[in-house]
Amino acid sequence: MRTISGTEGARALAPVAITGLANNALIIRLHFSVNHLSRWLTPIHDPLRLTRALRRGEPTAKELLLRLRDEELRVFPLMHAISIRTQPDLDRLPEPGRSTAELAWDRTALPLEIMAQFRRFRQSTCSLLRSLPDSAWERAGTSRRGHDWTIRSLAEHLAGHDERTLRELDLTLDRAGAREGITPASKAHLDELLKLVPTTPREA
Repeated sequence: MRTISGTEGARALAPVAITGLANNALIIRLHFSVNHLSRWLTPIHDPLRLTRALRRGEPTAKELLLRLRDEELRVFPLMHAISIRTQPDLDRLPEPGRSTAELAWDRTALPLEIMAQFRRFRQSTCSLLRSLPDSAWERAGTSRRGHDWTIRSLAEHLAGHDERTLRELDLTLDRAGAREGITPASKAHLDELLKLVPTTPREA
């Protein structure tokens, strides 16, 4: 039996950067973001702890959920356009925005309702990515106002945005005392949870 050297073992245990993940692993990473939110937020029964900021100018947990949802709403149309057209002009897509009624809903919705909405949108993103062969992930769209995107780079962008926002939410829940009285499993921090996500690397 072949033994694994210390160097190989360290390499196998080292975290894989988002840009180094295989396509399927990246889809799982995006799916697990919803799992992390559910683990953290579902046991919290006092919505006030998720809607109050400790300091002026700091985002609340609810605002961070809205940030995740809004980025999903911005990115998915780009990804969809690239998946169904050849070299689409991304500048021609409608600007994302919320109607007056939708903004009113955002103000009154409970955090768990926003999480459920984000879950539905993320499921659409993951379904789209699963439907594509690996070769299609390099399909691109062009933009003169921003920059060009591929489906792969959009998926990486969402995963990176997830991680940054979840880290901020993790800290916010601690500082707001929102985790008081809930089970230890629901208090697991993001770095612990990321260890549960498969990290199959891309083929060289």
